[in-house]
Amino acid sequence: MVTIEREGGDPLPYEGVWRFTAPAVDASVPQARHAVRDLLTRQGVPVSDDVVQGLLLIVSELVTNAVRHAALLSPTLAVEVAVGADWVRVSVEDNHPYRPTALETDHARTGGRGLLLVREIAREAGGGCDVEHTAIGGKVIWAALPLKPTRIL
Repeated sequence: MVTIEREGGDPLPYEGVWRFTAPAVDASVPQARHAVRDLLTRQGVPVSDDVVQGLLLIVSELVTNAVRHAALLSPTLAVEVAVGADWVRVSVEDNHPYRPTALETDHARTGGRGLLLVREIAREAGGGCDVEHTAIGGKVIWAALPLKPTRIL
């Protein structure tokens, strides 16, 4: 665990950064979701139920995307949870160089809307999301939400 310093004082007991890796396989989706929920509970993060549900859906979507689209070039993925005084950020990193974009909704398709869903959950809660390149040529997709939503999800 890495401790994050806050301006004007010591970090709160629940602040920190936690990272774990998992194989890029279907079974990692529910395992990642459960690990994030357990971490938030274990650390006593004062997060609303709406935000927890949003975060868990985001984790499911991001890990699913890594499993479906990056596993060939990235057999392992990393999930990171960072908690600040007023926010929580989840991210999923893989070593595949392709940088996805949120596709426009195509009602005829049965898939391909995961990043749209992630973006909408983050926006509705008053947070944000983005995709960034890593130093080794992969990518990290993250979403940050306030611990208490600004709007009901």
